[in-house]
Formats: sequence, structure tokens, C-alpha cells
Amino acid sequence: MMPKEQRTFTKEFKLEAVRLARTSGKPMLHIARDLGIADSTLHHWCKEFAQAGEKAFPGSGNPPAHEEELRRLKRELEVTRQERDILKKSSHLFAQPELSYPFIKDHAQLYPVSIMCRVLGVSVSGYYAWLGREPSAHEREDGILSTHILRIFHAKRGVYGSPRIQMELHDLGLRCSRERTARLMREMDLVAKPKRRSPVGTKRRKGVTAAPNLLNRNFQAERPNSKWVSDTTYVWTGEGWLYVAVVLDLFSRLVVGWAMGPHNDEELVRNAFEMALLRRSPPRELLVHSDQGSTYTATGYLTRLASLGIVVSMSAAGDCYDNAVMESFFSTLKGECIERSSFESRSQARQDIFEYIECFYNRERRHSTLN
Repeated sequence: MMPKEQRTFTKEFKLEAVRLARTSGKPMLHIARDLGIADSTLHHWCKEFAQAGEKAFPGSGNPPAHEEELRRLKRELEVTRQERDILKKSSHLFAQPELSYPFIKDHAQLYPVSIMCRVLGVSVSGYYAWLGREPSAHEREDGILSTHILRIFHAKRGVYGSPRIQMELHDLGLRCSRERTARLMREMDLVAKPKRRSPVGTKRRKGVTAAPNLLNRNFQAERPNSKWVSDTTYVWTGEGWLYVAVVLDLFSRLVVGWAMGPHNDEELVRNAFEMALLRRSPPRELLVHSDQGSTYTATGYLTRLASLGIVVSMSAAGDCYDNAVMESFFSTLKGECIERSSFESRSQARQDIFEYIECFYNRERRHSTLN
């Protein structure tokens, strides 16, 4: 047998994991599974943090835990929430079919008929008989598909549109066209977050010597850790701006490194790069692409890359399309995470972004480029 690979984690990752465990209110077992670590590892980190604060965490992590059970529990939890909501609205109708059927008809656009019938203790066939006709095979299929679509939509944080949900249905062995999926979502008022407008590119400062654009908009990679792209963005909080630097692998579209802080400086982008190095141990043939911002043309940062034999590539001045994959990621991050909340503090923003990247984007979210 091959020995298990020992994973390592940066101090920033461990700190955010501990803060998430201490503030989210979720069971620690669930948080550990979301992050792909053993719950004993998270318990150990929390204990170290309680004893030494931010001076803790000299060690490494453990291999990721199996996550399929967690995803199943999340789907079941969403159905339970739906059932609880129905019960609150219809408690006076329980076990009274003559009163339950009108309630089901009035709420058919909000909840699947099959779920309402189960909660109210009546049969689907009885409901349709009350309507004066038997449901067709197509309508019965719609009811089953609607139940699955509703579960998937909420399990994926309400950010999946009909294309990704149709893929999820296919993976469950359910045949459903894209058009039918979209229709059923419209009937249930399930709408994913719309796309944001195109971002504005970064302008190069005068006197900066930029690297050539060796990536040349070729965003396909034949193997992992052959091409990385990097960029920074910013998030407004009640305490001021929080800056986020990200390193993304073009082969897997995995966020391999990230860093967050109150200043958009060389240290921020270098911390994100160091996390990526720690996680991936890339070969010397690696190409790293960024824009020509002052953080990426800083002497210390470029010297570090050169010492590792890494090839540097930079976008043309003011051309966001040369780094389109990173722009697309930040658009997704803002549309599916940042713009859904109002952050009172940088710490709150860090927690939401950390959870989105590590628990959802890297481990669960479908990537359209990878199908």
C-alpha cells in the first residue's frame, strides 16, 4: 500500500478554520468535513488556539475526510426545513383532507406537491382526485424532479442555475432536459444570482518593468501546477476595505492559495503565493501569470519567484481579458458570496470568504469549464 500523503496548512488557514468553528454555531464535525479535514485535527487546532492564540499552529494537517455523507445530510436538512415551514403554515389543517387540499393548491407554486402531501398526511393521488382528475405521468415526473431540484438548489447555496442543476440531476440518474429544468425552476421561483458587469482592468504604474505576456490568453493546461494565475480584489466592510489575493490553478480551477488583509501590498500577494507553494509543491516549469500592478512587480516578490525557477507572465496594461479566468473567479466570488452579505467587520468578511472558497468553491461547486 502507498502511504497517505501528509497535508500541510498555512497559519492563516488554521486561524480561519478555528474562527469558523468558534463563531459559526455549526457542529465541529460538520465544519471539519466541509474543510476536508479530520474533526480531531480541528479539535486540536482549537485547543492550541485556546492555549497560545495566534502564536499556535506549527504543525500540519491530516488527509481530507469523506464528504458524501455531509452532502446527503445537507440535502435532507433542506427538505426538513421545507417541511417545517409547511407545518407552521398549515398546523390547523393536519389530518383534514377537505381542508388540506385547498392549502396544497394555493401553495403549489411555493413547494412541491409531493412534499406538502407527505407533511399533511394525505396522498398525492387523493389530492389530484380532489382536483377532479388523475395526474399524468408527465406531471408525476415533474413532481419528483421538482423535489430533487429544490434540494439541489438550496444545497448549492442558491447559486446554481438550470445548466448546473441539470448536470446534478444527470449525476443522480434522472433524465431531464435543460429546458424542463429551467421551467420547473421558474415555477418554484428559483433564481440564481445574476452575472455582474465586466470589471475594470488594472493600470500599470509609470516606470514599472513588466514581464512579457507568455500566457497569451491560453487558459488551458495539460497537467496540474503548470499554469497559475493570480490577482487581487477588495471587499468593503464597516471597518474599511479588506483586500483578497488569490492564486488559481488553470488545470483544476482550484484556488491553491489565498490571503486577506487590510492592505493591498506585496506581503498580501506573497502570502497567497506561499500558501500555494505549501499546498502544491509545483515543478520548476511552472508559469505564474498576473497583471502589472505594483504588488506583482515588487522586487521582493519577483525575486522569490526567480529563486524557484518560476516563469513570470503579465497581462498587457489595462487589459483584463489577458487574465480573464481570475476576473471570472472574482465575479463568481462577489456574486455568490460577497454581494449576498453586508459585512460589519473585516473578520466577518474573512470568515464568509474563507468558508466559500474552502468549503464550497474548492470542494463542491461545479465548474462549467471542467463540466
